[in-house]
Amino acid sequence: MRRAGLVGLPGRKRRRLLHDIGFAADLVDRNFTRHQPDELWVTDITEHPTCEGKLYCAVVLDVHSRRVVGWSIDATQTAALATNALSMAIANRSPRPDSGTVIDFDHGVPFTSWAFTRRAQDSGLVPSMGSIGDCYDNAVIESFWGRVQTELLNRRRWRTRIELANALFEYLEIFHNRRRRHSALGMLTPIEYEKLTTTATA
Repeated sequence: MRRAGLVGLPGRKRRRLLHDIGFAADLVDRNFTRHQPDELWVTDITEHPTCEGKLYCAVVLDVHSRRVVGWSIDATQTAALATNALSMAIANRSPRPDSGTVIDFDHGVPFTSWAFTRRAQDSGLVPSMGSIGDCYDNAVIESFWGRVQTELLNRRRWRTRIELANALFEYLEIFHNRRRRHSALGMLTPIEYEKLTTTATA
């Protein structure tokens, strides 16, 4: 087209959506090394099909130990899905997290909702957002979902949402946190690693 002197017609200007506008700085900057629990949490949502329709799962992960500290499962992807996972994480770490714990998430609508951000800020968490559409800015949680896909979700066809929800509960609470050994943790489980580092610090 350039050689022939042709120019394409301009398209309509796209209005920038509200949820594409960052309201929090990137406080992680792809540095996922943390030496104590509750210094940095990351959160994200995945979806997977069943014969009844899609099921959505939100997870809050402590970067220090790779432990799932909060999760929520629902048939729809709403702000409540993300907020419930965050609320579970806050309750599980009571009386922590201390003020200043960073919670890192993407620009998805559930995380930029009023309900989620208010819940985070009221609990003393500090919001952090990476750039739009860059999986490396939240690499820890993206890697986590990759393992879930390989080890659970893609291994069979799921008939009902309840069947998949039960399997996710078993994976998150029993297998991942208590049995699965992680190379990043010296081949310990997340709970074993937290106990070891907490004892060493004390």
